[in-house]
Order: sequence, then C-alpha cells, then structure tokens
Amino acid sequence: MTGKITLVLIFILCICGAKAQVADTVQQQVDIYYSSPKTYELAGVKVVGGDYDGLASIAGLTIGMPIQIPGETITRAIKRLYDQGLFSNISIAVDRIEDDKVYLTMYIQERHKLSKINYIGLKKSEENKIKEKMNLGVGSQVTDFMKTTLKSQVEKYLKEKGYYNTNIKIIQRDDPKEKNYVVLDVIVEKHNKIKIADIIINGNEQMKDGRLKAAMKKTKEKSLVNFFKSSNYIEKNYDEDKYHLVDKYNEKGFRDAVIVSDSVVQISPKRVKIYIDVQEGNKYYFNNISWVGNTIYDSETLSRILNIKKGDVYNSKYLNERITTDEDAVSNIYQNNGYLFSRLMPIETIAGEDSINLEIRVAEGTQATINKVIIQGNNRTHEHVIRRELYVYPGELFSREDIIRSARELANMGHFDPEQIAPDLVNVNQEAGTTDVIFKLVEKANDKIELSGGWGAGMIIGSVGLTFTNFSIRNIFNWDTYRPLPQGDGQTFSLKAQTNGKYYTSFSLSFREPWLGGKKPNSLSVSLYFSRQTGYSSSYRNSYYAQAANASDYYDTRQLMLTYGFSVGLGRRIKWPDDWFTMYNEISFQRYQLKNWPYYIFSNGNSNNLSIATVIKRSSIDNPLFTKRGSEFSFSLALTPPYSLFSSRHFEAEKDQIKYRWIEYHKWKFSGKIFTPLTHSEKRPLVLYASAQYGYLGHYDKNRKSPFEGFEMGGDGMSGYSLYGREYVGLRGYENGSLTNAGSSFMAPQGSDASLYSKFTLELRYPISLAQSATIYALGFLEAGNSWYELKDFEPFNLYRSAGVGLRVFLPMFGLLGIDWGYGFDDVPGRSGVGGSQFHFVLGQEF
Repeated sequence: MTGKITLVLIFILCICGAKAQVADTVQQQVDIYYSSPKTYELAGVKVVGGDYDGLASIAGLTIGMPIQIPGETITRAIKRLYDQGLFSNISIAVDRIEDDKVYLTMYIQERHKLSKINYIGLKKSEENKIKEKMNLGVGSQVTDFMKTTLKSQVEKYLKEKGYYNTNIKIIQRDDPKEKNYVVLDVIVEKHNKIKIADIIINGNEQMKDGRLKAAMKKTKEKSLVNFFKSSNYIEKNYDEDKYHLVDKYNEKGFRDAVIVSDSVVQISPKRVKIYIDVQEGNKYYFNNISWVGNTIYDSETLSRILNIKKGDVYNSKYLNERITTDEDAVSNIYQNNGYLFSRLMPIETIAGEDSINLEIRVAEGTQATINKVIIQGNNRTHEHVIRRELYVYPGELFSREDIIRSARELANMGHFDPEQIAPDLVNVNQEAGTTDVIFKLVEKANDKIELSGGWGAGMIIGSVGLTFTNFSIRNIFNWDTYRPLPQGDGQTFSLKAQTNGKYYTSFSLSFREPWLGGKKPNSLSVSLYFSRQTGYSSSYRNSYYAQAANASDYYDTRQLMLTYGFSVGLGRRIKWPDDWFTMYNEISFQRYQLKNWPYYIFSNGNSNNLSIATVIKRSSIDNPLFTKRGSEFSFSLALTPPYSLFSSRHFEAEKDQIKYRWIEYHKWKFSGKIFTPLTHSEKRPLVLYASAQYGYLGHYDKNRKSPFEGFEMGGDGMSGYSLYGREYVGLRGYENGSLTNAGSSFMAPQGSDASLYSKFTLELRYPISLAQSATIYALGFLEAGNSWYELKDFEPFNLYRSAGVGLRVFLPMFGLLGIDWGYGFDDVPGRSGVGGSQFHFVLGQEF
C-alpha cells in the first residue's frame, strides 16, 4: 500500500532534534496513511518522565478537541513544550486508537537543575563579582548555552582585570544529594596579567610623546615614571584612551587629528607593545563668532560669558564646557532664568587653512515653571525639615542653579549620603511649560558615640559622649518615634562626660535647634558645662613623674578648682553680600572657683568670664565630609565688657583676687579655606585644600591681661583636660604645645598662652572610599605657623614648617578618625627635640 507505515510498537512524531521514545511493550498495531490523514477526537494524554500538571494544556492539547493524524497539531505541541525551556527531550506518540478516538503519550526528559557552582582558582571578591553578573540561583536550568555564557562572563571579567592568558574549564557532575540536580565546577587558571612594555606613537610632530601618553589615563607603559600606576593592558581601557588621545589633540587646536591605525603586539607571555599611528592635520584657531536666534540676551553678553575670542586656539572641549557643562556656562544663564527648553547648537565652518568660523544657534523656547517638588527616601527625617532647606518651590520659575544649591544644602545637613543625592526632572511637559523636580535621598546614620580611655598621672582617664544630630524634642513623649531617641526634626543634642575617678570629672550638655519657630532659618544653641579638679600632692610636684606607692598619693583633695559655664547663641542666614552668609551671636559665662589652687595667678577666690561673640561666615562647600569644591571663610569677634575703662582703680597695684575677679579681653579670629578639584572626575577627584588662619587676643589694660582664652600651638590640636580655658591650635610635625610663644622674646612668662598666632596649610586629598558606611581619604600636607606672646613680636615670615602624610576615616557612629605623620623642619629655641618625626591622632576634629 503506497504511503502506508506500520508502527508495530508506537508511532512517534518529533521535531527540533527530538529523539523517538520507544514503549516497553507492544500495545497495538496502528496503520497511518500520510497520503490520507484522518481526524480523531483526542480522548486522553498520558505523560511519561515527569510529574507535571497541565502539561497537555501548555502544549495546546485539550481533551475532546479534534486532532488530525498525521498533522501540524502535534508538531506545534512539541514546539510549545520546548519553548518552556524545562525539557531536554520531548516526543509525542499514539498510544492507541479506538474507533474515532485517539489516545496520546508524551515522553519528556527534564533538563538538569543547578545545585551549586564551585569557582576554583578565583578570589572570593572575584567570585562575588561574577555571581552578580550571572545571577544564577539554585534550581536554574542547566543548558549548554548557560555553561557557554558562564565561561564567557568569567573570561570577560578576567580580561577586564588584565588576565588574558586564562584557561577555563566547566565540569558538570551529578549532585549525590538531589535527584536531577548537578554541580558545576568552574576551574580557572589565571596565569599572569599582561602588562604594557612600550607605547610607540608615530606621526606626531606637533605634540610630544609624553604629553600624548599622559592623555591616556588608564593605559600606561611600564617605566619608572609610572612606577605608582598600573601598566596592565585592558582592552576596554585602551579603547577609551584612544579617544582621550584624540581629545588632547583637539584641545590644542588639531581639529582633524585622527588615529590612522593601531595594533597591540604580544612580545612575550607577560608583555605587549602598543603601536599607534596618528595624523595630526592643521592647527586651527577661532575666527568669527556669531549668535543667531538670541532675543533674551544680546550677543555681547553671551560672548562675554562664552569667554572665547577671535584668534584663540581652537579647543572643542573648552567650547563644550563653556556652552553647557561649566557652572557659569552660557546655557545656564538661560536655565537659571526659567528657559528649561533652551538649546544652543554650535555650527563650525572651516575658513581657509587654519580658521574656524563659529555660529551658535540659540533656540530659547518659553519659560518653564516647577509643578511639583517630590522627595523620596527620607525614612527618618521629617519632610518639612527637608523642604525648608530647598531653594525650589512649586509655581516658581525653573532654575538649574537653585536645584544645585538645594542639593548642596541637603548634603550639608548631614542626614543623607552626599554621594547619592540625585535631583532629577520628571514629567517634563514642554507644551504646558512645566516640570516636576524629584530629590532622591538615602538616609545615613549620623549620630555619634565617643568611647575613649587613656593613662595619665598614674590613673585611667575615661570619656563617653553621645551626639544625636537628628533629634526631635517635640516628640520626646511620643514613644513611637524613639530609634532609640525621638528623631526627625534635625535638632542636635549631645552629652559628654570625662573622669579619672574622684580627682577629675567634667560634664557637658548642648542642644541646637536649626529653625527656631519652624518658619525661618534662625538657630538657637544652648550649652552647659561643669568640671571639678583636684591638685597634685606636694611630694608628686617635688619629684616630677615620681612613682608613688599608691596612685591616690598623687593627688591633694584640699586643692580644688570648680568650673561652671553656659552659653546661649542665636544664628541666622543673611543675604548680603550674597545668600551664602550666616551670622551667629552668642553670650557666654564661665565661673572659676579656686580653693588652695597653686597653679593659677591666685590660690583662693573666684574668676568670672562674661563675654559676647559674633561670627560672620560664608560657606559654599558641597560636602562636609569630603569637600570637592567651594570655600569657607569666617570672621569672629569675642569680647568682654571693658571693666577697667569704667573703673578709677589702678589695677597694677590691686591684688590678683580683685584684678581677675572679672576677666576682660577682646579676641579676633579669621579663617579662610578653599577647595579646588584638580581632576575632572566627579567620583574620585584629587582636591587641593588651602587654608589660612589668624588669631589675636587683645586687652583693654596692659596690667589686666586675660589669663584665659589664649592660644596653645603645636601637635594634634587636642588636649586632655586643662587647668583653665584656652584654645588649642594644631601644627603637625611638632609636639603638642611646643610652639606656644615660640616666636616671642625670652621675656614671655613661663607657661603663659600665646596672644597671637598664624597658620597656613596646603593639602592634597584623594578619596579612597565615599561610601555611606565609611568616608576614607588620604592626604599629603605642607604646613607652617607660629605664635607670639605680644603683638610687637609678630613676624609674619618667621614660621615653623612641616610636611607629611595622613589618612582620614569618617565612620557614622564614631565621627572623624585619623592619623598623620609629620616632620617638623625647624628647631625651636630652648625646646630641643620637639620637631622632627611626629605621629598625630585625630578624634572628632580637623586641625
């Protein structure tokens, strides 16, 4: 019979490489005629090889449906099942035919599932990176494609790290613990990284090799010049650096410069040579510069902002920066005045052999307003606390400058990760002339805990401090807001205690409300202070650092000094000369009670210090933890009432108890800091920090100079506990206090504080980590300074110099920690050995 096929066991239809499955027993002889297919009613579908409910429905086979045999229905059913990606082998067979009904059997073979991947020959960090890229979980289907992709990803990752001579094998084995599960062993032989032996550049006549090689930021040849830089060959970095090389030509006027050809030649298993052939072309200059389409601003104003003149060397990078990317770019003058949809398109035309005519076409568009200001990510800080720091409001004209300023203010609050503050525009509607502004924030832990201990004078000195920077006093009775204290209103509350037992104890408490009343940025600060200190015993004083039999013998409890103090301050933002300024006014009072105290001007009595202070400050820094750009200047004046001017007494003849009952002085201070990024990287820029500081403590009556508020200079700028109020000024490379009055004449009283100081600092700072968990940066510094007892001794160029390196770590719970090594270059008269090599530690403050 023509076209007749006799299936003695089971008739099998399969496609896509499926292998026929054979029944174990003879069930029925079925005659199928391809020349005359017949239609049956599907009466049943049986699955062999797995327990899957609804598999027939997935295949498109429904009981009772008509099915043609032979026909396309079974072919499509097998294809649908393969598309699920769950099976490695599928076939469908006719089980039996009864009258006009047919019964089918599906034979399936499941794919293996992934139990585990073992990476052999990789570091844990490398393994984690590959896992992130592949995202293969337990139970994933193991296919040849999956294994090929895994191998490719491992190879790609290693190439990105400079490993090119790698051997990678993937071995699949059954998991003895789980049926149908397999373990993949990825065996990696990394060998050595490929390094660049030489970079050979040909065709460069106008640009030196060194300048072109320096433009290639991540592709460096092995040499002494690049000793501290990686010379690994990484293809991705090399491809990027070829663009950087051409950009360097463009910056110098060579607009037509191109890389004609390049090649990477492996000269050994560990080395390659790079050959680059360039064609420089002509050097171009800007010729005529014209503006078209500008109606809001005249051409003269725009040209002045562009800052490019006829005859300047052509520089495409600088042109782009002046049009779009710089803070004072031309586009910003439009976008800061509402013209969100404005566009500036430079059109270049070659004039002659070496000139470029520049026509800048301006599409100004209409002004846009802000529709909504959206805040996301504030889990602890209340929304009104955030909104009051913003400079953008619904209904106002769009301003790019105000958005950037708002992001800076949010960063300076300290409650959010500065690196993740991401203002963006959403729902931009050009027809309606509106846009929404969204600020995406990531909260960070900003509270600090201080726990420290030390050994001094035969006793352990311990201190504990707590600072809560997002405190909420109005929720102090709302237990639901405790985390562990009420939070969210941006207030600062701090407590600190220090003691070495019954001989020295101090307590301090402070509170700051940044928005008093909640409507204006007027701050209120309140602080309280108390300390109690006993003196040394006479035997200890007579034998300096003597070893007493009992530590308690070191102290004389009959000698006592008690110190009380409080201060109240009000601060506000001022808008003149610009709105970066703040003013802070404070009144403070300290009382010193002395009993048999041999370390002061008199032994028994009281001294009082009532003063008022004003601080004017201008700060435009972008990040308080690692500042990349901006400046900070402050000027302060603190003074007491001029008691001596109101009295007819001759204080020169007065007893000290009367003379110093009320302390009088005037204190002037200036500080200037400038932060300048030296590289264009926003993530990890090299920053130059420069600062200058001056301080002067004056008097109204030369016979009544203040014994308080003077300056002690040198070292780390920190102290343990002091006998009376003074200000510590650090200068690295010298011992603590060793530069106090170092520039004064020999007539300066022994142990007295300085009345005048100056200090200058240059630092190069490089961030190692700007993550939320820890801000870490390294630094190198040059420093110089000195202090004087009298104003007449002041010599501005008589400075003690030092240099060194350091490291800073800011941990959210512990604040700023750091270590510096400094070397003091100059000898201090009468104080041998205080300079030279010195280590200094930083706890919660900067120098």
